[in-house]
Parts: sequence; structure tokens; C-alpha cells
Amino acid sequence: MIICALNEEKNLPYVLPRIPAWVDDIILVDGHSTDGTVEAAKRIRPDINVRCQPNRGKGDALKYGVAICKGDIVVTLDGDATYSPEEMSRFVEAILQGNDFAKGTRFKGMKPTFMSVRRQVGNRILVLATNTLFRTNYTDVCSGFYAFQRRVFSRANLTSDGFDMEQELFVKIAKMKLKVADVPHSYHSRTYGDSKTQDFRQGIKDLLWIISFLFRS
Repeated sequence: MIICALNEEKNLPYVLPRIPAWVDDIILVDGHSTDGTVEAAKRIRPDINVRCQPNRGKGDALKYGVAICKGDIVVTLDGDATYSPEEMSRFVEAILQGNDFAKGTRFKGMKPTFMSVRRQVGNRILVLATNTLFRTNYTDVCSGFYAFQRRVFSRANLTSDGFDMEQELFVKIAKMKLKVADVPHSYHSRTYGDSKTQDFRQGIKDLLWIISFLFRS
């Protein structure tokens, strides 16, 4: 599994101890943190493989993590404690059942209680744009909790280094006509710190990315 983290020293104690025992390769890609993220990760999980990403941005961190991971099935998880590591088995099971991609959703069969109304509305706009332009049936295009076969990720040939990498990934797996499972998962508010994204600005950027890929091969 791959955890992308930037200044999450205080949140990692709510993430790392909850990773299931059957996970045999845990990589934390640090985004040049200025707090004790790296030290906290090594203290909590001595077996963790901590790497510093070469450049900047979540997309860059994830691509770097996938390049060095060992497993054929990769699960991604944010280091901010907004997702529950105990739910990882749902994603792996979906891949083992023959899906190429198991995409997390916070809107299917549950309400994201701790998500602001502004973020919920923004997500729904992005979902509508993606489903309309690419004939998908997504219910969430901003969740950072998902799993995939590593070879599938490599085929996507992602170019974005920022948070919009997720929209690029979801659009590209749709264009490749891969088999995708929507996997519901819980969502929690951050215990410490603030989100790394600026909602309105990031939302506009994500929407423009989605539209642009209608005209790309």
C-alpha cells in the first residue's frame, strides 16, 4: 500500500496502527514535510518504507510510490486520518473478483457527514461532468482511497503531479474501458491540521482537466 503524507505527524498515530496485519508492503511517500512526519512514521511502524518524493504534489508522490512498490495490487490511502484503513479489504476483494480498478466512494449508500456542503457540491459537479463527457457511472471522483492492479496504473501514463491527478486517472481508466468497481467507504474529519487543497481553486482546475481530456487521445 502507498500513503502520501505532507506534515501529518499528528495524524499518523490514527492511521498507521490501524493498517491490517496482512498488508506486507507499506510505503509512505513524504512530500518534504517540515514537521516530524518521517520520524513519527518510523517510530509507529518500524517496518514502514519511508521515501521522500523527488518533486512536489500528490500526483508526483503517488507515481513515485507505485514505481517502487513490490505488490501487484496497490491500495492508496491518505495520511490525514480521514479514511479508515480497516476498510482496505473491500478494495482488495474487488480487485481479486476481476476488477481492474476499485474506486472509493463516499456517496454510495452513505452520507459523508464530515464533508462540508461546499465540497459535496463541488464533487457532484465534477461527477456530473465526468459521467456526461465519458459515459461513466461514478458517484465520487475526489476520493483518495482506491486500489488497482499496478500494470493498470502504468498504462494510464499520468501527466499531472498535483491533486488533479485523481481526476486524470479516473477519466483515463474510463477511456481505456477498464472494469471498475465502486467501493463505498467511510469518511471522517481531520483530527489535526487543515486540508492541503483550496476548494474553489482546486475544483475549477479539476473541472478544466476533466474537460481537456475529452480532446486528448
